[in-house]
Amino acid sequence: MTVLFSFMAEAQSLQDISSLDVDDLSDQQLQELMSRASEAGLSEAELLQMAQIRGVPAAEIDKLKERLEGMVFGLQGGARSDSGIGKRESRRQMGFNEITRGIIPPEGELGENEIEEQPYFGMDLFYSKNRRLTFEPNLNMATPRTYILGPGDEVYIDIYGQSEKYYEASVSPEGQIILENIGPINVSGLSLEEATQVIKSRLSAYYTGLRGNNPNTFLQLNLGNVRTVKVNLVGEVRLPGTFTLSAFSTVFNALYAAGGPNQNGSMRRVRLIRNNKEIAEIDIYDFLTKGDPNINHLLQDQDIILVPPYLGRVTVEGAVKRPKIFEVKEGETFADVLSFAGGFTDHAFKEKVNVTRITDTQKAVSDIYQDQFSLFLVKGGDHYQVGEVLDRYTNRIQIRGAVYRPGNYAYQEGLTLTELVQKAEGLRGEAYQSRISILRTNEDLSTRMLQVNLEEIINGSLPDIPLKREDLVRIPSIYELAEEVYVKISGEVLYPGTYPYSSEMTPEDLILMAGGLKEAASVENVELARRATDQQGREFSQIIPVSVQQNLGLSADPVELEPFDHLTVRRKTNFGLDRMASIEGQVNSPGTFAIKHAEERISDLINRAGGLTAFAYAEGARLIRRTEFYKTESETIQKERSLLNLLERMNREELVPTESQQQLIDRISNYLFENKDSSQMEMEARVIQARENLLSEISDSREGVAPIKIKETEAIAIDLEAILANPGSKYDLILEDGDILSVPRQLQTVRLRGDVIYPTTVRHEDFRSLSYYINRAGGFDTRAKKRSTYVVYANGEVARTKNFILFNVYPNVAPGSEIIVPTKGPRIPIRPGDLVGITTGLATLALVITQLLN
Repeated sequence: MTVLFSFMAEAQSLQDISSLDVDDLSDQQLQELMSRASEAGLSEAELLQMAQIRGVPAAEIDKLKERLEGMVFGLQGGARSDSGIGKRESRRQMGFNEITRGIIPPEGELGENEIEEQPYFGMDLFYSKNRRLTFEPNLNMATPRTYILGPGDEVYIDIYGQSEKYYEASVSPEGQIILENIGPINVSGLSLEEATQVIKSRLSAYYTGLRGNNPNTFLQLNLGNVRTVKVNLVGEVRLPGTFTLSAFSTVFNALYAAGGPNQNGSMRRVRLIRNNKEIAEIDIYDFLTKGDPNINHLLQDQDIILVPPYLGRVTVEGAVKRPKIFEVKEGETFADVLSFAGGFTDHAFKEKVNVTRITDTQKAVSDIYQDQFSLFLVKGGDHYQVGEVLDRYTNRIQIRGAVYRPGNYAYQEGLTLTELVQKAEGLRGEAYQSRISILRTNEDLSTRMLQVNLEEIINGSLPDIPLKREDLVRIPSIYELAEEVYVKISGEVLYPGTYPYSSEMTPEDLILMAGGLKEAASVENVELARRATDQQGREFSQIIPVSVQQNLGLSADPVELEPFDHLTVRRKTNFGLDRMASIEGQVNSPGTFAIKHAEERISDLINRAGGLTAFAYAEGARLIRRTEFYKTESETIQKERSLLNLLERMNREELVPTESQQQLIDRISNYLFENKDSSQMEMEARVIQARENLLSEISDSREGVAPIKIKETEAIAIDLEAILANPGSKYDLILEDGDILSVPRQLQTVRLRGDVIYPTTVRHEDFRSLSYYINRAGGFDTRAKKRSTYVVYANGEVARTKNFILFNVYPNVAPGSEIIVPTKGPRIPIRPGDLVGITTGLATLALVITQLLN
């Protein structure tokens, strides 16, 4: 229950006071609370009201109110007099907790039907599901001089001039105020103006300067804290009952507190009854439609507000600004109802309104014309339907197509076709004038199409054509009558793709539009694919070799492109980006080396690396090579990475780039981020995926065979001693991009894997057989497949066990080798059914043999 203190400590919102224990708060915390409320623009009364709305218990609110009154206002009740006028606090509402109790229903208390938007005009003013307000009057407004004083009011009496004094007093239940050294004065039931004269007359005996025609002392009476009044709301209201309200409250404030009239309540004759007399009949529509403030009367204690049932209601639908249900009085006309509805909308048909009226026996339909609006008397139950203007034009004519300003135009009698074209700012250059169409609407709304040669009309060969209302003139474009044409380019250009076709366009023009040639482009191998015109259907494309200069200069006899041509720029033979090979291990200069030519071999790589070290184990050297499934980066990605690295490096430079450097930065940025084409990358990805899918299908189709494992790299067994002894021989392999030559240090161990008792790694011993190493691992396991044991040497070569008659001949074991013992797999027990089948088969076989022998 210390939410309020945490709010002050953490400077949270005032909305957090949903739980409160006033007894746990110190005076300092309360003072901090009032300070923060003041900063938020809240008075003490508004703070208490917010606590009430937020669900703080009434008992805690009473405690908080008493604590705040004791701190802020000091003395309570009676009269106070002093010369320090500046000590007065702001006006506050007495009994505020009692006022707010019961006014606002808790969330969820009202049913669904009551929170829906009301179709009755004015009801949403008093109640809305989106609002939770009390509509309390403003306490800081100037006190009306007609305000009637009553028990509970607090008054301030200021005497100034020759004499200075001020008094504070509360009106007692007997209607008196008691002033120090003066005595009681009756003020209850008097207006503020009348009470001023009574008090002035009484105090003039003590302050003689108040008398006479030229007084030198003056008196001013002001209202301090405001009392409460009890008002009874009865009849057709949403929440009838007795409400405690501020003495500043009006009839509207009381109706707000009660939620306003209900669905059966009248809004045209709300009655205010005081002392058994009706003093006012209030028409809420006057306030809603005219903003008349004179209908809002101040309430007094024990006033009664009676809301009778509605008089009569009419419904207005259609093209009005407020289509709702309105209450009407006797003698009102449709013009009054139309003003309640806010008038016609812009699309309303204002000449006539249709009304459905309930007679004594049945319904009747009537039409009200515009000159009858102020004469037609409305009746409860009327249903008025306001229509909209027709969705048609009285003088429209249209022109579409190849003109500068197509659209709708006003039709005038005698308007001709050429005049309409002139109104549309004339024909565009691509207008097809030999055949235009005019869609004409007949009187029966059927249509017919007129075909016109506009070109002959313009040159005077044919007479001009007069148009009619609702004619639609269509002037086609020559491009609308033909298929959109284009040309394509692919291959080694910067931006391959589709480009618009223009007449007299050459391959060089298309290459320039595609950003120019790439470094890998071969100008001797450019071809043009043109759609074939073979009527037999045997030829699909016509292939035309094209000669292009490297600088794309002008040609003496250029080839002109035709629509839908496809230009392909091939790659140079054996062109590629840098091809690299690596060597690691026991060489003098390990690292990555660029492959110089197409026939560079392993021995060349070792020589470039400075040869082997003294600790190199040549027998264990192996070559690691990429397979066709290696996910290598395409040339496009490699190029983009290099350009991106260059761009980042140039942007990191502390100096301002020169003009040429800035242009370089702009070109690289444009290539990387604006005109990036990923078609080549997608093509390469599809090729790799197709390979993997094909291999997977092959693997799945081979029954009984283990799936083929796709590897990106694989080890190739090499004989490095033979390579070094005879460079360029068949053992000396040609290097490929990405090759890695690994030369290990002298190896001294042998690894055992598979179905042995204890797989381990042991020291290599010279002149020891494979059986010796198997025994070092505890021997073969029970399910070991001894005859299939094989050895993988350090260079990647594999040697298997051979069988000679009934003996196993095991391979030799070298340093760095790995002995693999396969397993026979799990033993499958014979089921009883299988055993019976085998036994029956053997018995049958024995019987057949016996019969044959006999």
